[in-house]
Amino acid sequence: MSDKFQFSRRDVLSHGGNIVAAGTLFSLLPTLASAAKTVTVGFIYVGPRQDFGWNQSHWDAARKVAKIKGIKVVEQENVPETAEVEKVMQSMIELDGAKVIFGTSFGYWKSIKKMAKKYPNVLFTHIGAIWKSGDPKNVIGYRGYTEEPHYLCGIAAGRMSKTGKIGFIGSKPLYFIYNNCNGFVLGARSIRPDLTCNVVLTGEWNNPVKEAETTNSLIDKGCDVIIANVDSPKVSVETCERRGVFSCGYHSDLSSLAPKGFLTGAEWNWASGAEFVRAFTTGKPYPNLKRGGFKDDMVGLSPFGAAVPQKVRDEILSAKQGFVDDKLKIYQGPLKDNKGNEILKAGQVISNTDIKFKLGVRFFVEGVAG
Repeated sequence: MSDKFQFSRRDVLSHGGNIVAAGTLFSLLPTLASAAKTVTVGFIYVGPRQDFGWNQSHWDAARKVAKIKGIKVVEQENVPETAEVEKVMQSMIELDGAKVIFGTSFGYWKSIKKMAKKYPNVLFTHIGAIWKSGDPKNVIGYRGYTEEPHYLCGIAAGRMSKTGKIGFIGSKPLYFIYNNCNGFVLGARSIRPDLTCNVVLTGEWNNPVKEAETTNSLIDKGCDVIIANVDSPKVSVETCERRGVFSCGYHSDLSSLAPKGFLTGAEWNWASGAEFVRAFTTGKPYPNLKRGGFKDDMVGLSPFGAAVPQKVRDEILSAKQGFVDDKLKIYQGPLKDNKGNEILKAGQVISNTDIKFKLGVRFFVEGVAG
């Protein structure tokens, strides 16, 4: 092939769609990929892929997907939620021959729908979108129910807390933050009904300084188990370790950051998206919208820390099996919010898969302060 057709991804990002007119390279790539019987899958991250947090959870998935026979993974990190991501998608599709794109940030949704219309033979997945009728059929919105592993973290907190005070740091007042916090608190109070949880929302996805200050403030108030729902809980977990209190992780495995005080953590299993790759590339049906918890292998639990006794580990694993068997329900009555309002009457039970209910959660359960 002539040198004039040797373009780098940087060229595509710099020149956008203009490079398509340079020759027949892009029309040849799909044929070449097909001939090689290799499916190229692209992962796009909004931040650094090894951040001990949100981006790393997707990087972990990319590594698992890359081990599948016949799959080749290409990646791009630090891609902003602007038109820039569209250029990266175009580059992956036209230069790398990607047939599946994983857009791993909420702000990519509009761009994904736009590019899906432009490339109908490419599958686009988004990690939180609520796909609806009228959206491109080559788009999938999927997400795990992380309130389930948060509930298990709560059990650990309930067993390990000495003060009866635990802490939850959230980013923004969004439905999944409420659900995760409620899962954490309900798990803890299933063990210790008098336990309270101090909650602070930072208002930002990523602010290490504010997260360190908030963690220290919660510890000063007597909280001795803390979990942080921010882009990267790294700073919070490390602060807990320095201050001698317990921590739980979120997104990915953070156990290496706190060898003494780490209990366990709520993880995603984004690699479950590999089933979409197989279905799309073999012409089999796939869902446009999928949610699931432990039962669907869409969430995970971090390894237990050294401080967690075997008896507590067994109790947590038993509760995990309860989610797998669909016998353990997070929201069940009688249940009040932290303002005393009745949420569920005695006997009322909400299915763990009730998306409509969970999308409408804008309350903290009883036991939450702050």
